[in-house]
Amino acid sequence: MTSPSSNPEQPWRTGSGTPRPTPGNEFSDWAPGLVMFAGVLMLMNGIMEVFRGIMAVSDDDLFVHTPRYVFRFDLTGWGWIHIIIGVLVAVVGAFLLKGAAWARFAGIFLTALSALESFLALPYYPFWSLVVIALDIFIICALCVYRPGAGAPS
Repeated sequence: MTSPSSNPEQPWRTGSGTPRPTPGNEFSDWAPGLVMFAGVLMLMNGIMEVFRGIMAVSDDDLFVHTPRYVFRFDLTGWGWIHIIIGVLVAVVGAFLLKGAAWARFAGIFLTALSALESFLALPYYPFWSLVVIALDIFIICALCVYRPGAGAPS
């Protein structure tokens, strides 16, 4: 009887029967989980951005006004921008969780747009804008790294 590690048909198996990662592809086991986590973050981020937009549309007094900011916007119009981008991010996040291939590319684009939007809204809500930018960077990284079918043993 031969041991699993000496089987020429399955050289990737170790003696204990657990698969050994392919050299250079250790991250491939984590990537699908990171994409799923990115989808959940997109869904949550989109919903919270919708709430942020509703706050800006309904009551402008909740936000700090910065008189000498280069990118000055009407907060009601800015709130509608948050609502629209938030809805799009949440919808693409839901499709990402369903496994739609196009959602990865749309997610990269929309989270980059969300990060830009949060950067421009930095003086109005600074701490939350920095948190959203950091989450958007993580989402973009997770969506860019994932390659479906890469690293699967043949």
